[in-house]
Amino acid sequence: MENQAVVIDNGTGFTKMGYAGNLDPDFVIPTCIADLDKKSTLSVSTKNDEYDYFIGEQAINKAKTSKKHKLTYPMADGIIESWDLMEKYWHQSIYDYLKCDPQEHNFVLTEPPMNPPENRESIAEIFFETFNVPGLYIGVQAVFALLGCSKTLNDAGVPMDPEQEKAVKTLTGVVVDSGDGVTHIVPICDGFVLGSNIKHIPIAGRKITKFMEQMIRERGEKISTEDLYYATMELKEKHGYLAKDLVTEFSKFDQKENEGGKLKQSKKFKKFEGIGKISQKPFSINVGYELFLGPESFFSPEIIDKNYRASLDESIDITIQQCPIDYRKRLYADVVFSGGSTSFRNLDRRLELSLQKRVDDRLKKYNAGGKQSTIKVKVTNSMAQKHVVWLGGSHLSSQTGFKNMVHTRAEYMEKGPACCRFNPVFSF
Repeated sequence: MENQAVVIDNGTGFTKMGYAGNLDPDFVIPTCIADLDKKSTLSVSTKNDEYDYFIGEQAINKAKTSKKHKLTYPMADGIIESWDLMEKYWHQSIYDYLKCDPQEHNFVLTEPPMNPPENRESIAEIFFETFNVPGLYIGVQAVFALLGCSKTLNDAGVPMDPEQEKAVKTLTGVVVDSGDGVTHIVPICDGFVLGSNIKHIPIAGRKITKFMEQMIRERGEKISTEDLYYATMELKEKHGYLAKDLVTEFSKFDQKENEGGKLKQSKKFKKFEGIGKISQKPFSINVGYELFLGPESFFSPEIIDKNYRASLDESIDITIQQCPIDYRKRLYADVVFSGGSTSFRNLDRRLELSLQKRVDDRLKKYNAGGKQSTIKVKVTNSMAQKHVVWLGGSHLSSQTGFKNMVHTRAEYMEKGPACCRFNPVFSF
């Protein structure tokens, strides 16, 4: 029996990795490394006790206790910036976490949209030269997300209207990919990424966390500075939400409760208690407006970035309108979320209503006095968007025809790393 392929989805904030055919990645760890501060040579080993660097949570903990180790994030905005550190990161991921011999498994790696082709070559060199893998496939994260979401819908037996069903079957849709560092809107038609129409939004998880952190700090909550960022991140992930109406939501928090003739803070403010991740000391803070104002930046980005004003629904609408007219109905019918920053409660409903209103207003304008045509907007929340990219890679690499799609070691030896600049478009 042929060994399962290994799927690794490297993100700016977190890396998801595991074996093909599974529904969830085996490991989800931070994409960071703690290496010796004054060491320039690459030194790695397949033995745990010989490692002089650490990755993931171990790296974060090591950087707290050791002055010799420097914590570094080798990726920024989805792009690898330090290849030496990234090679070390992959090395320990393969040998220490996945515990596999890379010479016996095909590998699936992901990349962001519009990744420079030279980066593909660098990945090929590392995996074929350092790890001696038999086969390698590098796929665009957005395409994998669309594939993973399609699998989720089909497996769950979700009822779909004809246009959405057609979009899912033909791998056509718009992927809203928002992780820790960057948000992309990526249109895909019949499995092809329309690169010229990709939109970049400078609002993502890290900026939202820092904005919420600043609000809590300015309110004067009693919590140490080093613990506040991690506490805010937990608040954002567990309790962040989109309000149906911003003014109404504000009024709920502004209302004062009259208790015994004294005005007290609205009961909408909640107590959040925990143990500081850095100091390990207990804390208790009030949380309020930031829970919905942080996520609201997707629709009012000027809250966080004064130089950017296009809302998420406006950017998606512009993206689809710039695509070929024959695909637009299908693109509106299959808007898919990917990345942890799309997990906010009510985000899918809010986006669907806002985008549908834009479409309806345009149709009324162009069909005044005539028969009203309809375009149905459907935003899909798969509930697995944090690892839907990995799921798509897992689904692809577990197909029987996948072995004919990978770039083999023989091909690499014949053509060099340039062989990985292009991948065949898959269909099932």
